[in-house]
Amino acid sequence: MFGTTSTERNTALSQLALDDCLERIAMGDKNALAELFEVTKASVYGFALSIVKNAHDAEDVLQECYVKIWNAAESYVSQGKPMAWILTIARNISTSLLRERSKSSELPDDDWHEHLADYPSVSTDDRLVLEAAMERLGDDERQIVMLHAVTGLKHIEIAGLMSLPLSTVLSKYNRAKKKLRKTLMEGE
Repeated sequence: MFGTTSTERNTALSQLALDDCLERIAMGDKNALAELFEVTKASVYGFALSIVKNAHDAEDVLQECYVKIWNAAESYVSQGKPMAWILTIARNISTSLLRERSKSSELPDDDWHEHLADYPSVSTDDRLVLEAAMERLGDDERQIVMLHAVTGLKHIEIAGLMSLPLSTVLSKYNRAKKKLRKTLMEGE
């Protein structure tokens, strides 16, 4: 593993662990599903929330996502990107939910604070950044930031997941970072 950073090694190891969980889930291992849920629930919930903009709906997406993972694990083919597969399921459920309900309601601030408190791995600083993102960013920008910052996906993976050109993802990400910086500077 010469020439790789510790972050890249950790990402590769976590991808292998997720692949292992999915393989075990395909064999009917409920403990593997519980492990997968614990490791990925914050990312899936955050991504769903960035799409549906409603805490209750995001929780529904979260639950349905893991049911679908349980049912579809046998068809999963490892390509070294299990998180992208999981988030594709979450995105499909989220967009279906929005189509069914023909809505995209705004998330009240109180709900956002309440649900972030459920995730102790999200620091106070991270909460501030996420709150600013929810308020200041457009839908695509918010999703790109969540996918990159929370789930650790690379921009090219995000482009594939969102069916956008890489240049568009990079542009929206950079624009979002500028908005966040401005928001944080105004807050000081």
